[in-house]
Amino acid sequence: MPFSKISPLLAEALTAREYDKPTPVQAAVLETEAEGRDLIVSAQTGSGKTVAFGLAMAPQLLDDNGRFPFLVEPLALVIAPTRELALQVSRELTWLYQPAGAQIATCVGGMDASKERRQLRRGAHVIVGTPGRLRDHLERGALDLKNLRAAVLDEADEMLDMGFREDLEEILDATGENRRTLMFSATIPKPIINLAKRYQNDALRISTVGEDRGHGDIAYQAITVAPADTENAVVNLLRFHEAESAMLFCGTREAVRRLHTSLVDRGFSAVALSGEHTQSERNQAMQALRSKRARVCVATDVAARGLDLPTLSLVVHVEIPRDAETLQHRSGRTGRAGKKGTAVIIVPYQRRKRVESMLRGAKINAEWKDAPTRADIRKNDAERLIETLLQPVEIDEDDMALAKRLMAEKTPEEIAAMLVQSHRAKMPAPEQMLDRGAQSQAAPGGPRPGFEDTVWFKMNVGHNQRADARWLLPVLCRRGHITKNEIGAIRINGDDTLFEIPRRVVDKFTAAIAEKREAGGDDTDDITITQFEGKPRDEAKRNRKNGRGDNAGGQRDYSNASKKFGGKKFGKNKFGDKKFGDKPGGGKPYQKRKPDGEGGSDGGAPKRDFGDGFKKKSEFKGDRKPGGKGNFAGGNKKPHRGKRPFEGSRSGGPKAD
Repeated sequence: MPFSKISPLLAEALTAREYDKPTPVQAAVLETEAEGRDLIVSAQTGSGKTVAFGLAMAPQLLDDNGRFPFLVEPLALVIAPTRELALQVSRELTWLYQPAGAQIATCVGGMDASKERRQLRRGAHVIVGTPGRLRDHLERGALDLKNLRAAVLDEADEMLDMGFREDLEEILDATGENRRTLMFSATIPKPIINLAKRYQNDALRISTVGEDRGHGDIAYQAITVAPADTENAVVNLLRFHEAESAMLFCGTREAVRRLHTSLVDRGFSAVALSGEHTQSERNQAMQALRSKRARVCVATDVAARGLDLPTLSLVVHVEIPRDAETLQHRSGRTGRAGKKGTAVIIVPYQRRKRVESMLRGAKINAEWKDAPTRADIRKNDAERLIETLLQPVEIDEDDMALAKRLMAEKTPEEIAAMLVQSHRAKMPAPEQMLDRGAQSQAAPGGPRPGFEDTVWFKMNVGHNQRADARWLLPVLCRRGHITKNEIGAIRINGDDTLFEIPRRVVDKFTAAIAEKREAGGDDTDDITITQFEGKPRDEAKRNRKNGRGDNAGGQRDYSNASKKFGGKKFGKNKFGDKKFGDKPGGGKPYQKRKPDGEGGSDGGAPKRDFGDGFKKKSEFKGDRKPGGKGNFAGGNKKPHRGKRPFEGSRSGGPKAD
C-alpha cells in the first residue's frame, strides 16, 4: 500500500529516502480508526516506529497548506530513554519534516544546557529529549508545554525500567488536556498499561508483533562454552563472521571496560559505550562506527538502546540477558529494515537450562553450536581471500612493473604464499578453545574425549586428611591455571590423591604450580603437587606383588574418624551384645506365641523372644489374647503412647514386669 493518506510534502520526503510502501506499523497508525486517537503501539525494534509516529501526529501539527505554522510555542514532544536514541529520533524527524518547514530542538543529558535553553527561547515546533533533561528545563521555566498538541513516549517500557516514572509523570502533568498521547514500545508490560490509563483517553491498542517474538530476519545461535572460554569464544566469533559491524553486549560497565581493552590489545578496531562515558566520547564512538573506522562496539544494554547502525549484522550476547525482553531489545540492533542479521548467545555449560527456558518463553528457535575453532576460521579466511582476489580490479603500469620484478625473483607459488601471509598478518589471531568436549559422551569402555593421552599427578593429602573432590578441584584450578573440564579422574587414597590431566596442558600446569610455590601466600601452600610416574593401576600391582598393606595398598586408617563422626568408634556392634531374631549368627529364632484361654496380661502366654534385651508389643491378629480387647486387656499395664517399639530404657536393659 503506497503512502496515500499523508501530506504531499511528507510524501516527497519519503520518496527521496526510497520509501516505496509503509511498514506494518506505519500502515497501522495511518488507518482510519487510528486517526486522531491516543495510541498504544507494540512493534518490533527496527520496524520503522520513528517514521510511524512522525506520520501519525502530522495531522495535528500541519496547517491547511501542509506546512508547520508560524513558530510560537512547541507543538510536539518526543521523549526517549537515552541520548543516542533521542539524537537518532531527531535526525529521522528532521529529514521527514524538513520539506514542511519544521524546527526541531534536542534536549539531552551531556549537552550544554544553556545552549539548549537559548534554542528553546528562539522556539521549536518539535522537541526531542530525555526525561531528566526535559524535567530540568521544565522546572527552570525554560519549557512551556501548556499548548502541546502531541506527546510521544518512545521505548516507554525501557524508560519505566530505568526509573523515569516520576519524571514522565511530571512532564505529562505539565501538558494540556487536549494533547494526543502516543506510546510506542517493543513490549507492553503492566506498568505501561497503568500509565496509559492515567494519561490517555480511549486509547487504541495496535500490535504488529507476531506470534514468533524473535525477528524473522535474525538467525539466533547459542554457543556452549566453558566459563573460562567466554572471551576466547568472542574473539573466534568475530574472526569467523568478519561482520562489517558487530555489537557485543555486557551486563556491567566493568565488563565492558575489560572486554574492550582485551579486544583492542588483540588488534580489533573496537569502541566502548557505557554509562561512564561522556557525551563527547559517545559521539566519537558512534561516528567511528558509522565511518567504519571501528567495526566492533562493546556496550551495556542501556547505552546501546535505540542505536541504529545500517551495517550492523552481528550481535553477540557476551553475558546472558536477564529476560526475554532484554534479549529481544539487544538482538533488535541487527536485522533492521529488511536486512539479515545474526544474534549469538554465549552460554556457559552450567547455565544452558536457563537459556533454553528463556528461549522457549520468547518463542525463539535457536541453533545450538560449538564455538568456531582455528580450523573453521582459517577455512573461512581462505574462501574470503580467494573471493577478494578473484574480483576484477584495475592495474596500472607501476603495479604491473612491480609484478614482473617479483616474478623474476620468486616463483608464483612463493608470491602467492607471501600474499596469503600478508593478508593473515593484518587480522587478529584466532584463539585456541580450552575445551570443546565437556558435553560429549565417552566411548564405551574408553576415556572421555580429550583424555586419551594424560599425565598423572600426586597430592600429599588423602582420606585421612579429609580430602574431598569438592574442595580439591578449586585448589587444582587455582594453583594450576586450568579449568575443571581439564581435570580427569581423581583417585583419593589414605594419605595421597592421584589425578590426571591432558598432556597438552601439562607444561602450563607445571609452570603455574612452580610460580605459585615461589610466590606463596595461599592457604593451601602446605599441599604439594608432584608428577606421578606411571598410572595408579601400575602402583597397585606393585603393592600387591610386594605384599604391601599400608594405605596406598587400599587399607585405610580410620584412627581419626571418630572426630568426624561424633566420637563413635567403629568395629563394635551399635547395640552392644544384643542379638536379633533369626539374623545370621545372632540370637534365637523367632517364636510365635500361641493363644490360650486363660487371658490376662500378667502371665500365661509366652512372649515373643527378640533376644535378651527387648520386649515388643504384638501387632499380629493371631497374637491377640481371648477375653479382652487389645493386648493390654485385663491387666494393670498401660499402653505405650510414644513411638518407641519397645518398653524400658534403651541403655538400661529390659524392665521387669
